[in-house]
Amino acid sequence: MNSKELQDRTKKFALEIIKLAAFLPNNRIGWTFCDQIVRSSTSVAANYRAVCRARSDKDFISKMGIIIEESDETLFWLEMMEESQIINQELEIVNLKKEANELTAIFVSSAKTVKSRLNR
Repeated sequence: MNSKELQDRTKKFALEIIKLAAFLPNNRIGWTFCDQIVRSSTSVAANYRAVCRARSDKDFISKMGIIIEESDETLFWLEMMEESQIINQELEIVNLKKEANELTAIFVSSAKTVKSRLNR
């Protein structure tokens, strides 16, 4: 998968999270979940675009660390939605959790590859 395809994939992931967030209840708990998961998922997409313009391997690793944290945070909020049963969108949550895990694995692998290159 090239960087453009991964940019598209992270953007699609963020958009799917935004669609899911629309099902959250209009109350304090729903607002909190909505705010947190929309921020973290859109951060994955925005920061991946930034990583594609990294000026050095160290810059790449630094930016990739942010993406890994944000994708893991998105996974956390998906788990919270699932376990709290705040919305009835089980299949969407399962699919988004799978995507969050896959994206996190891709980012961790990319960071490890660049780190090993730096340590040579």
